[in-house]
Amino acid sequence: MTRRIIRITGEDRIDFLQGLVTNDVTKIPVWAAILTPQGKYLADFLIIPDGDALLIDVHADLADNLIRRLSMYKLRSKVQIEPTDMTVARGTGPTPEGAITDPRHDALGWRLYGGQGDDGTDFDAIRVQHTIPETLVELIPSDTYILEAGFDRLHGVDFRKGCYVGQEVTARMKHKTELRKGLRTVRVDGHAPTGTPITRDGKEVGTLFTQSGDHAIAYLRFDRVGEGMMAGEARVFEG
Repeated sequence: MTRRIIRITGEDRIDFLQGLVTNDVTKIPVWAAILTPQGKYLADFLIIPDGDALLIDVHADLADNLIRRLSMYKLRSKVQIEPTDMTVARGTGPTPEGAITDPRHDALGWRLYGGQGDDGTDFDAIRVQHTIPETLVELIPSDTYILEAGFDRLHGVDFRKGCYVGQEVTARMKHKTELRKGLRTVRVDGHAPTGTPITRDGKEVGTLFTQSGDHAIAYLRFDRVGEGMMAGEARVFEG
């Protein structure tokens, strides 16, 4: 697991993040995302309390861009944003002292800040079983819409917390439209690499992502789902 931990300190730290991210920072620990003004995903992360600071647990490949974006929004807010060398461990066995429960789903177990490594759990299998997206796999910066990725089901967005960047588009998708595309767990007969297009009757249905055993997470256009779906040489079935 490749993660970076960012520390945010200062008296405005809660209000600062509250106006930027998709979830309610007053209810930490939470999973949240930062979006473009057009409502597209840029990064997702866990926000963790740490005394008089907040920790942001983010994929290492997105950390530098996230720091730059947070710094851009800082303006006159009384906050300090700095990377740390803190590590994080995770697992699904007995919860160590000081660990937190992953706020996305109970099946994801615990995370321990300052700990090292994982406990051997097959997290891809858990993600596929519960349709939980992964950063830079199913969650693609400047492309993914978070409701299509299941953020509301996985406690990653709060519709009552007030404004944040991209909030208007997200709220409109929630209340005024029916989602026509999104992530689903599918059954697969065969194997296809992550990113393989799924087709049916010569039309593109979606994309196959993380595969575990005979199931996988797929991004689908719901009106084209049905019998005869293929991902390369692999057959794809609903459910």
